[in-house]
Amino acid sequence: MTAVVDKDKCTGCETCVDECPAAAITINGDKAKVDKELCVDCGSCVDVCPSEAITLE
Repeated sequence: MTAVVDKDKCTGCETCVDECPAAAITINGDKAKVDKELCVDCGSCVDVCPSEAITLE
């Protein structure tokens, strides 16, 4: 499973970027983007996203 960002919900707040222990999330434009190769499926980003834009799939 990998973190997936719903770009319609993402506000680009960068909370997930700061929380990710694998540095797998960056902000691209004004939305979060997950590098699937770096993602360790921990779910930390899902737990902290204030707009509920990230899920594990």
